[in-house]
Amino acid sequence: MHTNRNFKSSVFTSLFDNPDLLRELYCALEGVSLPPDIPVSINTLDNVLYMDLFNDISFVIGGKLVVLVEHQSTINPNMALRLLFYISDVYEAMVDSKSIYSEKQLSIPWPEFFVLYNGQKPFPDKKIVKLSDLFEKPKELGLPEKALPLLELEVKVINIKEGRNEEIVKRCKKLHEYSIFMAKAHSFWKELGNLEEGIKSAIKYCRKHDILNEFLEKYSKEVLSMLYTEWNMEDALAVAREEGREEGSKEKDRTTARNLLAEGSTPEFIQRITGLDLETIRELQK
Repeated sequence: MHTNRNFKSSVFTSLFDNPDLLRELYCALEGVSLPPDIPVSINTLDNVLYMDLFNDISFVIGGKLVVLVEHQSTINPNMALRLLFYISDVYEAMVDSKSIYSEKQLSIPWPEFFVLYNGQKPFPDKKIVKLSDLFEKPKELGLPEKALPLLELEVKVINIKEGRNEEIVKRCKKLHEYSIFMAKAHSFWKELGNLEEGIKSAIKYCRKHDILNEFLEKYSKEVLSMLYTEWNMEDALAVAREEGREEGSKEKDRTTARNLLAEGSTPEFIQRITGLDLETIRELQK
């Protein structure tokens, strides 16, 4: 399978890159009804990539600046910090840099953040991820506790996997169909044991059952390429995370070895405790 490395959009962003669909999706997520003449202005940054893939959509609707991110791996606990960096870049692109120094008060859209989780690992229907969860606690630093953090960013994480949050998903036809398609792609992949054939079978099934039929008819080759690339990147990221954990564990063992050496322990004893090889321990000893 040869993927198109120049095609950077994800299936999600390609499907919802449409003002009318984004209006319907926003109404489903918020449980509100907005008239069809409420304008939607898409302002997704074109230079922000996650794993070399565009998987976010930023748009303004009714005076609100909404950032949507679809996430298929385990939810990153640092997501709020990543979105803080992102929204800063969005506002910078929206505002004339000179105007922030003027005496006139600026008016900027109210921000909202959504992460639509579509991964395979268990996850709650809904969860709020906060920037303040990452802050060092003032009490631990010997400082007075504040009632509220002076900087906050909340992300609404919504599980859109098939069968979850149906009251939300079914308010938006395309989101519902997208949820079914992704579930079928995973199911066929597992059944056939081949990613490419699994995606092809899901496309064939969904077109036969009128699920995302128009989109898949027009972009079936691109969908195959995007999804193949996206899921391979997810696997690569999982491996990188595991390798990072292993390297962190090794460094912890080396620190333990240094401490034991300083206490006069023998290399043989340290090997039994840490599992490090004797050559490594003797290098640390030097």
